[in-house]
Amino acid sequence: MEGRTDKRPRAVSGDVPLVGRQAALRVAEEALGSAARGSFRFLALSGDPGAGKTRLLAEVAGLGSVGDLRVLAGRAAEFEQQIPFGALVDALDDHLEDHRPELDGATTVLLARVFPALMGAGSAAPVADPAAASGDASGEGRADFVGVARYQLHRAVRRLLEEVASPSGLVLLLDDVHWADEATIELLDYLVRHPPRARVLIATAYRPAQTSPRLATLVGAAGDHGLSVSVDPLTRTEVEEFLGPQVSRSRCQTLYEASGGNPFYLEALARREPSGETATAEGALSGLEDLPELPPAVRTALQVELSALSPGALLLARAAAVAADEFEPALAAAGAEMPEDAALGALDELVARDVVRSGAAGRFQFRHPLVRHVAYGSAAAGWRLAAHARIAAHLAALGAPATLRAHHVERSAHYGDQAAIATLVDAARTVAAQAPATAAHWMEAALRLMPEDGEREPDGPSGKDAAPPPRLRLLMELAHVQTVGGRLTEGRETARTLLRLLPADDHDRRARAVQLCAVIERLLHRHQEARALVLDELRRIPDPQAPAAVLLRVRLVADRLMRVDIRGAQAVLDRMPDSAPDWAPGLEVAVASMRALPAYAAGRVGEAIAYAEAADRVWASAPDSHLAECLDSVPWLCWSESMMGRFGDALRHLDRCLAVARATGQASFITYLLTARARTLTSLGRLAEAADPAEEATEVARMLRSGEALVFGLTQQCLVASWSGDHDAALRLGDEAVRNDIGADEWWGALARYAQGVALINSGDPERGATAIVAACGDAAAPKLDPATLVSCCELMAQVESGREHADEALKWAGLAEMIAHPELRGDTGLAALARAHALHCKDPAASAELAAEAARTLLLAERPVDAGRAELAAGLAHSTAGARDQARARLRAATELFERCGAKALHAQSVREQRRLGVRVAGGRGGRAGGRGGGPFGLSPREQEIASLVSKGYTNQQVAERLFLSVRTVETHLSRVFTKLGVSSRVGVATALNRTADDPAT
Repeated sequence: MEGRTDKRPRAVSGDVPLVGRQAALRVAEEALGSAARGSFRFLALSGDPGAGKTRLLAEVAGLGSVGDLRVLAGRAAEFEQQIPFGALVDALDDHLEDHRPELDGATTVLLARVFPALMGAGSAAPVADPAAASGDASGEGRADFVGVARYQLHRAVRRLLEEVASPSGLVLLLDDVHWADEATIELLDYLVRHPPRARVLIATAYRPAQTSPRLATLVGAAGDHGLSVSVDPLTRTEVEEFLGPQVSRSRCQTLYEASGGNPFYLEALARREPSGETATAEGALSGLEDLPELPPAVRTALQVELSALSPGALLLARAAAVAADEFEPALAAAGAEMPEDAALGALDELVARDVVRSGAAGRFQFRHPLVRHVAYGSAAAGWRLAAHARIAAHLAALGAPATLRAHHVERSAHYGDQAAIATLVDAARTVAAQAPATAAHWMEAALRLMPEDGEREPDGPSGKDAAPPPRLRLLMELAHVQTVGGRLTEGRETARTLLRLLPADDHDRRARAVQLCAVIERLLHRHQEARALVLDELRRIPDPQAPAAVLLRVRLVADRLMRVDIRGAQAVLDRMPDSAPDWAPGLEVAVASMRALPAYAAGRVGEAIAYAEAADRVWASAPDSHLAECLDSVPWLCWSESMMGRFGDALRHLDRCLAVARATGQASFITYLLTARARTLTSLGRLAEAADPAEEATEVARMLRSGEALVFGLTQQCLVASWSGDHDAALRLGDEAVRNDIGADEWWGALARYAQGVALINSGDPERGATAIVAACGDAAAPKLDPATLVSCCELMAQVESGREHADEALKWAGLAEMIAHPELRGDTGLAALARAHALHCKDPAASAELAAEAARTLLLAERPVDAGRAELAAGLAHSTAGARDQARARLRAATELFERCGAKALHAQSVREQRRLGVRVAGGRGGRAGGRGGGPFGLSPREQEIASLVSKGYTNQQVAERLFLSVRTVETHLSRVFTKLGVSSRVGVATALNRTADDPAT
């Protein structure tokens, strides 16, 4: 689909007045005004077919142009619903051809996969050979494309919109998005939740009755940025104004009743003479399909309009409707089998009768999608099939890519048509990374055409080493594409179909199919079904040491690790050798990657380190193709290394795995890799850097529509936000993570509750935070967390209990920390020492200070600067309590420097505040003035600043709640955090602290 240079949507008719839309125009003007002032806005116009949505978009375009905003428009098309990003390409491609954006090479390469105008720009490389990427000469089990994470593409499009909007602003109009492909809706969902940082208005129009749930919720997802307008039918008075004074009142009443006040229906009916007969249409349009969305009178009116055309013009109109939403005359002529001269003459008649209208670059378009709908339906089914075939052949002769031909091939191919199957599969593989739903659709179409006789490839080997039939290979690809596209239920059914078709003795391929099924079942929260499937298949394999059996046992180990069944995982591992001559290359990597974590979790740290080092050697000798075969296993090594403080090894392995996962399109495992990377960077104090993989993990999980993966992503986002000081975001993310835990009683659910507890404690709500932390730990005899996280829980609980002045309880938690911590792991021993320091603070502050200082030194050696800063802060506070002010100042200064370096803003603000209490004048600094996204004094978030300001003016909690439209409970929660951050215990203290800030700007 190509874009137009005339980027304003056309009105229904050039001389039709706009009536009855004043309220809608006011909303549009408000959205335009907000966008012009620098705020992103998302405007949704919803209404029935013909209600006037396109005309309203045209008015928005006009208003935007008056305001000097750049206006670009595109629309989705009814008969091209599988074209990836069709509406976006329609809107932007012509502009990009004339105005190349100034983007970096990597971003341009991503965008070139979507926008034809950017093909060849930057350093875009052709799609690589999938067999080379996967090491599988047959391509079995792999989608033949180089996968680009859709989240990365979404970010690139956002960056593109920001560039296009500079400097004047951008109005992007997208019409008929109810027909848009899933990739477009997914992109819009991303844009409304992560708005472009520029003056951008995105206005969409759609029919509510044909809208997907995701599209319908876009305005809600946009929050304060979203505006919605319902385009309702015209009233009788508005109909009279619409038709004009030349139409009698009685005819106005008749037309109003027949049209229901729908502007397009009015126009179609008004085109007929009052005495017009329907009989003239019956012969000419006898092939018209049922069009239930059109009232009979309107359908008849459009039939009459088309039947009045000459035979040649009607034939070309039908062929144009088959060809494309925006067609070139030569393409329509090919579909109609008309000579070019005759086609151009017929086109003149269509333009003269306003059936089609001219656009840019010699292209044409029906005056309204409903006119195209009727023209398409008026053709006989057999003729349409032949027309699609002629157009597909014409495009093939021109060298058009498979993605442009697939739409027509799908509608014209016959069973067993090998050329059509090849075209559909080629098109699917081309778009699979960016538009998996479209790829799945075309693969399904290819499968419907593919014979089921199970023949092998021509001249291929036979027997055990033979390649599987093309149908089986395509089914495996389809299951992968459906999975990464978020169609998990369909992917599971496809994988199970594949399993049923595989011979009972084809253990190797059945094991890979079962592995895929089990991964999908887990993503669907069907953990027991995944387990049962693996165990059932294992019972079918006669040799327990066969490669297929080992592959499935690796899956069992992963399942038991998720359930924190360490003994069970170890028992399965003990039955596996490290390698065997008949193993597939990736199997040795998989087994080596699994061995470290059970040993570490069981307290055999020396053994775990040896396993990790052995795995590192296996990885070093393995090409990426071997890793690609076992991406469901390799994240466990990375997590193990991160937990044991081997951060450099973890990052090196994670970066390599992420590159392989993206290059082979295995998005199912990307979330687990990204969350491990975010956790590792958080431990290293690289908080700003950790935010990106945490956010990407969540976005990938949302696209997969997997609750388990989403909890993983949200958990790490919560932790990054909390330690960064964005408490509002951390609490929101932690709550969402816990809500999405379905009660599977597994490790990832406990991690979510741990993250929520951290967010609550850091935001000044230790009571609820402690409850969440205790719930996360689980039973002492059967903990649900890994040892590293358990030590952190114990340290936090010792801090909370010390703050409550429950010294004995704090000592119990410190003792637990020391019991769990392994002496070979500095991170563990440092946190255990810090827990003991918290516990001693009340009874022996001097000893507490010395122990906290030692903990800080240990944690710095462990490369954990945020925790080292917390230890320095604890040492400073303890020294202050003991009366050692000089030592307190030195420790607090060290804490402040560490927090500023890491971007731990709220902790930085706290350490600055404590220094000032000791008489040290400290500038706010880069990290000390942003406690949340707004960056206020003392680390206050914007909402906390509002509440603190009102409290300082004497407002009661009830009055604050009424003024800010909040509940009293919410005000109380925010106020408790304000007390904590300001270090006060009363409302008077809030006023005093804020007044001091006003007097001393450095505060």
